[in-house]
Amino acid sequence: MIDFRMSDMQKDLRSTARRFANTFLKPYTEAADQERDAVKCFAMMKEPYREAHKLGFTHGFFPVEYGGMGLKNIDLQIVAEEICAVDPGFACILLVNGLALKPVEWFGSEEQKQRFIGALCRDETHEFIAGWVVSEPEGTACFDDPAPYPAGIKTMLQAVPNQFDYRLNGQKFWPSSQAGWDGKGADLNTLVVRVTREGAPNNLACCVIPRGAPGVTYNSLIEKYGQRSNQNGLSTYEDVKVPSADVFAWGDGDLVISKAFTWSGPVAGIAAVGATRTMYEAALEFAKTWSGGGAKPIINHQAVGYHLADVAMEIEAARYLCWKSAHYLDSWDSEGQAFGAFAKVWATEAMHRMAFKCMQVVGVNAIDKRQPFDRLYREVSTLPLYDAGNMGMQRRKVWGVMKHPSFDPQAFVMNKPVHFVKEMEGAGF
Repeated sequence: MIDFRMSDMQKDLRSTARRFANTFLKPYTEAADQERDAVKCFAMMKEPYREAHKLGFTHGFFPVEYGGMGLKNIDLQIVAEEICAVDPGFACILLVNGLALKPVEWFGSEEQKQRFIGALCRDETHEFIAGWVVSEPEGTACFDDPAPYPAGIKTMLQAVPNQFDYRLNGQKFWPSSQAGWDGKGADLNTLVVRVTREGAPNNLACCVIPRGAPGVTYNSLIEKYGQRSNQNGLSTYEDVKVPSADVFAWGDGDLVISKAFTWSGPVAGIAAVGATRTMYEAALEFAKTWSGGGAKPIINHQAVGYHLADVAMEIEAARYLCWKSAHYLDSWDSEGQAFGAFAKVWATEAMHRMAFKCMQVVGVNAIDKRQPFDRLYREVSTLPLYDAGNMGMQRRKVWGVMKHPSFDPQAFVMNKPVHFVKEMEGAGF
């Protein structure tokens, strides 16, 4: 049955998320956006994070048996839109917990699930934070390049002779939350690492690095114009000891990357919807009250009316593509690599266009910092570039799935499973 109505539980989630975002989060966001020091800026988000943890927003998308709330991706859409209507950067902090630990849920052992996911979900300090550490200084979009080292991911996990441990060496650049609240490390970081010098597809695995591991340094954080309340930076690993019990998905790190950025695809899409929704509502109110020196408010001019009509229609279209994508992922255990990318690519790029239309309606007043457009436009312009990058990984996932002989063009509309296999990776190489 096709039904776009929210359940009572989802309505309660929406109300709680909206109240949290507008009454608790917003003052911290506005203050953090003015802070030039990236470490201090991120630390300012600790209190709203603690409150979000109490509400379950940091971990509710994990199964109940590990301490989560069992929320589906479609439920996460509802929460994320409300938080992103205020601050997509803060919402990214919550999302990264999923990017870091959903791979453990999908590919890890039962012991690893209880140990790592349980540590986040059952944390009584409400401060536990995880980092998703994939990107590297030379880029990571070509993680599935079949060419041998140095193509692809370079951070290397190597076995120690006559031991059950490994040694980790390399650098990671851009990952979110990896340096933690104080710049000295998240509680745990999930890394995608290289395990052989051969090329894709069987050269990658994942490992979990706890806070305080000897040999890890977190360097200067990146000063950014967007996603100010989200943290990105450089980390270095020098002969870091990694117990074999903290390694998973051996030879399948490529599948981990593809699936994680599939799960997050519609969430990133709905982030763009939420931020643009706030800009649209502000532009609509402005148009109904501002005359521009004329006799009537500018909403009475056809150009303004058409602009706002376009924005309203595209916000709705983007929202429902994200919902459809999330529903599909919930139906097939987050296996929908092309369709998660559908939502991420189309929604973020459409909302970028619509955000600027909102600013055109308001005109020069849109660049007045007393209006919400400055910060939110910076946020919306960032969204197509991050979370596996629309021109980096996301479109290539769609391409790889489409060109495979097994692809059914009607699978998405008919909610039929599309099993993602390694042969779908490496498009273009």
